[in-house]
Amino acid sequence: MMEALMLARWQFALTSIYHWLFVPVTLGMTVVVAVMEIAYVSTNNEVYKKMAKFWGKLFLINFAMGVVTGIVQEFHFGMNWAEYSRFMGDIFGAPLALEALTAFFLESTFMGAWIFGWDKLSAKAHAVVAVLVAIGTNLSAFWILVASSFMQHPVGYVIRNGRAEMQDFSMILSNGYVPGQYSHIFFDGLMTAGVIIASISAWHILRNNALDFYKRSIKWGLVFTIIGGILVAGAGHLHGQYVTKVQPMKIASVEGLWDTTKGAPFSLFATIDEKNQVTHSAIEIPGLLSFVATDDFNGEMKGMKDLQKADEQKYGPGDYVPHVTSMYWSFRAMVFSGSLVLLVAIIAFAMNRAGKLEQSRGMLNLVFWMLPFPYIANATGWYVAEMGRQPWIVYGLQKTADGVSSTVTAGEVWTTIIGFSAVYVLAAIAAIYLVVKHIKKGPEGNPSHDVGEEAALWK
Repeated sequence: MMEALMLARWQFALTSIYHWLFVPVTLGMTVVVAVMEIAYVSTNNEVYKKMAKFWGKLFLINFAMGVVTGIVQEFHFGMNWAEYSRFMGDIFGAPLALEALTAFFLESTFMGAWIFGWDKLSAKAHAVVAVLVAIGTNLSAFWILVASSFMQHPVGYVIRNGRAEMQDFSMILSNGYVPGQYSHIFFDGLMTAGVIIASISAWHILRNNALDFYKRSIKWGLVFTIIGGILVAGAGHLHGQYVTKVQPMKIASVEGLWDTTKGAPFSLFATIDEKNQVTHSAIEIPGLLSFVATDDFNGEMKGMKDLQKADEQKYGPGDYVPHVTSMYWSFRAMVFSGSLVLLVAIIAFAMNRAGKLEQSRGMLNLVFWMLPFPYIANATGWYVAEMGRQPWIVYGLQKTADGVSSTVTAGEVWTTIIGFSAVYVLAAIAAIYLVVKHIKKGPEGNPSHDVGEEAALWK
């Protein structure tokens, strides 16, 4: 059973991380494209229309991949996690049903109108369609995060006949975990979309391709990166304070804080000894963790040892401490990646305002190489959110070990892991091919350069 459990966890982790590569881009790019269309209607500048078309097509490829990988995730609930579905189905199914009824139909219907309506709708009507697509896409994320937030912080339920049943939908909808989680992901989407636009634009500017288009695009990309980066940091800070109240073990684990401490420091680098429950900090900032979590440099932070004892008294014997080393470094990878992107964007934007960015090949290359960092931040951030509540699949109600299907064997899970992985590899190849082909063609739909020119420019 343990082997099947671990394989089921690995499979869901692999498919979730792969799916999560596309979600923030989808959420942010719909908003950016809608704003571009509004700019086109307001100014009648054809460059904005080209921008909406070009970046919108990139969004469509990403959206298609997100839908395919998201559907695969839903299969897991019946295949590998049947006991979880039996326990949580009454609650988890409601927001997912609303996601399909109120959001997916909305975004898919108007997405069709957006794709085929360029020559059939007026500019204003097409802009309205773009706005509705953005609303539908982000509404879809909202309902999914309502379900996810219940798993992180259950409210509005009653346990009846061994199942969690909905008692108050308004409480589930107003769960205090939802605003922080949703705002953090929404602003993260804006930052991710901004980085993609800025990076691709920098790549083309280095090759002197469609300069009017890409010089305007890189400005937009940098602006959205800065706005999203600042707001995602603020949302993450406020959400972290809420998580400190409802999931103190998660916050203690990301700092490797074993003992309850007043004025707890925040370490920049440390080695974690999980066996002896000791953290050796090399560089730390006194009182910063307490201030971030409680707005008080001398605030008390519960350590994992005391939290473990409290959980044992409340829930019974067991190990309630997540994998501390991976939590510690994943959190820092998220913060470092997001901070680096924001710093580069601010410097590049200032240089662009001064008219120096286009002449600085070094900075343009740096903007281009920002591309992987929002993906690193997204993946590690989601890991912290999900791994930090272990051993719970529904915090305080159902342990992960109790949610796995009792009849699924390790061999069956291995078969589906191999099958899904093969399909994902093929899908990734197709997606990368389409994205690269679209990027190289540029806004006019013609190849912007040949291989020889590209090689010469990179020398």
